[in-house]
Amino acid sequence: MPRSLRVAAVVCGLALLAGACSSSSDSSSSDTTGGDDDATTVGFIYVGPKDDFGYNQAAYEGSEAMAETVDGVELLQAENVPETAESEQVMQDMIDQGAEIIFATSYGHLEFAQNVAERNPDVTFVHQGGLEGDNQLDNVGTYFGTVYEPVYLAGIAAGESTETDTLGYIYAFPIPQTLANINAFTLGAQSVNPDAEVITISTGSWCDPAVQAEAVASLLDQDVDVISQHQDCTKTIIEATEAAGAMTVGYHYDASELAPEGWVTGSEWDWGPLYSDIVETIQAGEFAESDYNGDFRVGLQTGDNPFVQSPFGTMVSEETIALIEEAKQRFIDGGSPFEGVVKNQDGEVVYDEGEQPTYDEVEQMDFFVEGVTGTIG
Repeated sequence: MPRSLRVAAVVCGLALLAGACSSSSDSSSSDTTGGDDDATTVGFIYVGPKDDFGYNQAAYEGSEAMAETVDGVELLQAENVPETAESEQVMQDMIDQGAEIIFATSYGHLEFAQNVAERNPDVTFVHQGGLEGDNQLDNVGTYFGTVYEPVYLAGIAAGESTETDTLGYIYAFPIPQTLANINAFTLGAQSVNPDAEVITISTGSWCDPAVQAEAVASLLDQDVDVISQHQDCTKTIIEATEAAGAMTVGYHYDASELAPEGWVTGSEWDWGPLYSDIVETIQAGEFAESDYNGDFRVGLQTGDNPFVQSPFGTMVSEETIALIEEAKQRFIDGGSPFEGVVKNQDGEVVYDEGEQPTYDEVEQMDFFVEGVTGTIG
């Protein structure tokens, strides 16, 4: 039943924008038996390609899973939508095609989604990862999960696997989510290996394969033997690390097939159930009263988190997995990767003994913990 009502799935690149999206949609619809006038049209925009072995692929597959699950959904999708005003054109084009719900999935899409939402009060917008700030609209909400928790768990595996005690972390921009992940990864590694340190490199881009390759080479030259990342597209980093005989901790998506020898583990998203609940809530006319009409966050404590631990590599022992499970249970029971004492790079105490930040406070994080090499800026 759900599949029969899904009358169109459109994937277009930025260069093709409105024209190609419209024609592709029309063409797909014409292949059906006329579609369903009662279907809910849902638009998804992605900042990168849907097959990036990372952030965008996880979101794309979540959208596909939602469309398989929820009754009466017509799906529109657009890849490679930049975090600029150009994204407003893509979203408006989807609305002109009948979209009643827009998922803006990249961090930098939020401002532009809010602009389009103001002009289209009858359309519901949900943004992945941002915080609404002062511009709170009745038809806009954000959602995300506390991914720094599985990142901490992956840090345990990395700390146990390293032979040089030197880990590498390649990231795009120093936004709070990125800093929280780097810090969680470091603290996880140090929880089992106090000598572990993490060298960071910023690429200044969510996906630039050439710069990513240079970052891998630089880290390997600094005695790094395990590399993780906060990038959207992960393929280049994983393959370059594997080719050098080093180890990889993935992010966003299960990319273990790219590193059959050096894959440690990773943290990946399973968006389908959350996307489905959001769409069904909107279909039921209950968005305004729901948790989604605000900044919705879930984590291990809530029990319905949208992330999963990736498979473990062969170098991860049963003893290490037991340590990971122990830490995971601690977070489920109310603990935090950032429970004090936590010090910053200068050795100053940020969280005292037993103190732990709230979810909201973590999303304002603006420092590196002790043991991280790199500057924020």
